[in-house]
Amino acid sequence: MPQTPHVEKHFTSTELVRDIVIGMSDGLTVPFALAAGLTGVVAASHLVITAGLAEVAAGSIAMGLGGYLAARGDAEHYVSERAREKYEVEHLPEVEAREVSEVFESYGLTAEESAPIVAALQKRPEAYIDFMMRFELGLEEPDPKRSLTSAMTIAGAYIAGGAIPLSPYFIVPHAQTALIWSAVVTLIALAVFGGVKGRATGAPALRSAMQTVVIGGLAAGAAFLIARAFSGGHS
Repeated sequence: MPQTPHVEKHFTSTELVRDIVIGMSDGLTVPFALAAGLTGVVAASHLVITAGLAEVAAGSIAMGLGGYLAARGDAEHYVSERAREKYEVEHLPEVEAREVSEVFESYGLTAEESAPIVAALQKRPEAYIDFMMRFELGLEEPDPKRSLTSAMTIAGAYIAGGAIPLSPYFIVPHAQTALIWSAVVTLIALAVFGGVKGRATGAPALRSAMQTVVIGGLAAGAAFLIARAFSGGHS
């Protein structure tokens, strides 16, 4: 009887989704708060658009730079930890062998059962170091292109998110009316974004959408109140 080959489907793009979430969530909330605050002191939508576009440009650059530096920091940390592990493998073999045994013991193997595995790893220094990096320190080798990819992803997601709350101001000339539509489209965008994120990560789409709306709505609401408080004080 022919058997259907078993194919495991695992989500492996967590870093990409994380970058999109960081950029999109900030892009949806910060420009909305700025537009809401400005709406309290100006009546024309074009003034809100000018300030909003400037914020989106500055925010995307800052967020992208932050993502780049964070990814570079991860890569540098991995290199330094790998160099330390290499030194210990070469100069402290007994200590490293004991640490590997402890890793296997944490999975239920006895010292006698893990001894031949440790001996086999010691004959393969690079694999030995890889094992220690992954199972002792919990570190995976970063993608060398990760820094630039992270920066571009976060910046692009921020721009895409920021364009949504600003879009009604391009259509509606009166800022107060545009603000109402901005709040509506922002909440809808949060729901869609949450649902897509849920499907991408394997979480229930409806639950993810509701969580994103609640969290993003609270963040946008808090930012709105702060922005209005400051703008009101200077009107």
